[in-house]
Amino acid sequence: MAKKSSIQKVVVITGASSGIGLITAKHFVKNGYKVYGLSRNVKEESDFVSLSCDVTNIEQIKESINYIMEKENRIDVLINNAGFGISGSVENEPLDKIESLIKVNFLGAVAVTQQVLPIMRKQGGGKILNTSSVASVAPIPYQSFYSVTKASLDIWAKALGMEVKPFNIEVCSVQLGDTKTGFTASRQKSVNDEGTVYEAVVAKSIAKMEKDEQYGKDPITAAKTMLKLVTKKHMPATKVVGLDYKFLVFLIKILPQKLVLFILNKLYS
Repeated sequence: MAKKSSIQKVVVITGASSGIGLITAKHFVKNGYKVYGLSRNVKEESDFVSLSCDVTNIEQIKESINYIMEKENRIDVLINNAGFGISGSVENEPLDKIESLIKVNFLGAVAVTQQVLPIMRKQGGGKILNTSSVASVAPIPYQSFYSVTKASLDIWAKALGMEVKPFNIEVCSVQLGDTKTGFTASRQKSVNDEGTVYEAVVAKSIAKMEKDEQYGKDPITAAKTMLKLVTKKHMPATKVVGLDYKFLVFLIKILPQKLVLFILNKLYS
């Protein structure tokens, strides 16, 4: 169990109604933190305060952050976790679905962070974690736009980390691999590939991905990693979760790109 300080630290987690967000919220509470969960679909929770907030709605974000500040007068940790996935070929993916994905997975994190940064700066510091994915460094065919949102999140986080370093604010992207959560069932599958040359290969690719996810890591692994990160004096800019995925990311970085793409194509195409 993490060491508790005399002042109870306040943690804000987006997408806290299910999956990694919910498990992480409960784990932080168990270790002495005061947690506020921001989610579109609010569930009554006895462990932490759950607030209705769509991360694509700036007014709801402001209302939620103002409410937390009225109650606590500080925010020590922000975990940008809200997100979802879509699957399908690039050729047939509707632009409105791509836009919705970007708004939640990337711009949602930006919007919440923009409201929290002035608070952390004035109080003398804070920590921001983003739930990212190994897919940010491993381009996954038929889930290309999900990979794009996570890659964008990682690059943005590194740039942000340099901007806010003088204010004692640290930023870390937590790159997860396959994790067994409801994320798999909620993935939005494109119907536009039906009856096209992509139909069979998309179905096979997503079936492989979903099987891997259902045999993936327990979400408590992500929660424990995030808790360990915020208790460190200094966080790394990127944290890959799991030795197997650390090795995978290492290989992606050192192997010839042609070979990496060949392997990914064999796995998911």
